[in-house]
Amino acid sequence: MAFILLFLELLMLLASASVASALWFSDGRGHFRADNLYLSSLTFALVIIFSMSALGMYQHSSREGLRTTLIRIMPSFGLGFALLSALIAVRPDLYFGRGISILIFAIGATGVVITRLVVFKSAASALLEARLLFVGGGPLAHECIELATNKFGFHQFHVIGCVPVHGEEHCVPDSLLLPAGESLLAMARKYEASEIVVTVANRRSSAFPVRQLLACALGGVRVIDAATFFEREACQIRLDSLQPSYLIFGGGFDQSFVRAATKRAFDLAASGLITALSLPVMLATAAAIMLEDGAPVFYRQERVGLDGRIFSVLKFRSMRKDAEPDGNPIWAAHDDPRITKVGRIIRKLRIDELPQMFNVFRGEMSFVGPRPERDFFVRQLERDIAYYGVRHSIKPGITGLAQVRYQYGASVEDAIAKLQYDLYYVKNNSLFLDLLILIDTVQVVLFGKGSR
Repeated sequence: MAFILLFLELLMLLASASVASALWFSDGRGHFRADNLYLSSLTFALVIIFSMSALGMYQHSSREGLRTTLIRIMPSFGLGFALLSALIAVRPDLYFGRGISILIFAIGATGVVITRLVVFKSAASALLEARLLFVGGGPLAHECIELATNKFGFHQFHVIGCVPVHGEEHCVPDSLLLPAGESLLAMARKYEASEIVVTVANRRSSAFPVRQLLACALGGVRVIDAATFFEREACQIRLDSLQPSYLIFGGGFDQSFVRAATKRAFDLAASGLITALSLPVMLATAAAIMLEDGAPVFYRQERVGLDGRIFSVLKFRSMRKDAEPDGNPIWAAHDDPRITKVGRIIRKLRIDELPQMFNVFRGEMSFVGPRPERDFFVRQLERDIAYYGVRHSIKPGITGLAQVRYQYGASVEDAIAKLQYDLYYVKNNSLFLDLLILIDTVQVVLFGKGSR
């Protein structure tokens, strides 16, 4: 649905520029070369699409109404206007003219609002809903159903019900339990199921319907397990439903030369740009830290990086000098009393992370990746959490999927929750995913929250 929405809005924005040009120039109010018109219209459409993407308008709930759409489209078009103004300063031939530009923006904004309302209304219809049939009715089925019926994302589901498996605990409402007696394939065809999701934890039990599931797959009904469902819909690899074979045979984990080269190029470009733009902010931050608590301005701390190698991460100091008086590592809390006044501000705005750009330049970190932890905590977490060491198969990052999808972590339980996002990133890392996480990071810094 997100792709359909983006494609339709791109066409709508191109049409808006063409219609506005036809209306404006048909009255003899100026002339415009055709090649300039095509290039200017395409530039306008692409910049607006980029601006809406940057502010997360292709990642939020598909149930938003007219008021929410209008509120969110205004800053997107404002950002688009600023970007277009910067481009026109470099390429004056892209400028339509003041009057026609206002008309293009007005028609374009109206077209986007109408497109979104039509698409969102269609997205909620039964024609675009995937019909899910669950095998099992235990705790995992309950969580999958909650995920399928939430209000986030463009995927809409209709839960047909659950086929109970003998010997498994029932954690779903009785109204969702389907009567036994028919084969899974017959039930899937009877209820027109789009997909069967297997949530049974014990697959070695004699009650596990392996032959019926095979018949469904051979009969053209898609069959997936709970781990795949969570990975696809929540960008998580759930530890409670994870089998080693899923990581071994499930694909992903791209460590090719091409991926490494593109990631390094992305790291250098993103870090270089942000360093240049944020240099005045970093100088002001250094001065503020000195005035409040004196030197040192920077804080070095050993962290665990790629393949378990230790490196020194560089950050602006946000805690008092005596934060760890006895030298023993202490978990940082959400409202930690050791944080200084300046530190509270720079942490909220993520300014304290900016010096890590130098770690990126040195090749110790990437711009996007799992956050590096201290060796003391890593040894504890690797002992207590299965698969924790998988996150060290790629370079750690300044920002990451767990950082934009999960609140501040300060315990083993939080580490488990964040690991589910880190495993997803390690398995599915790509340049496109890096760009999405970078966009979400901008939203977190500007608005305090990212996409879901």
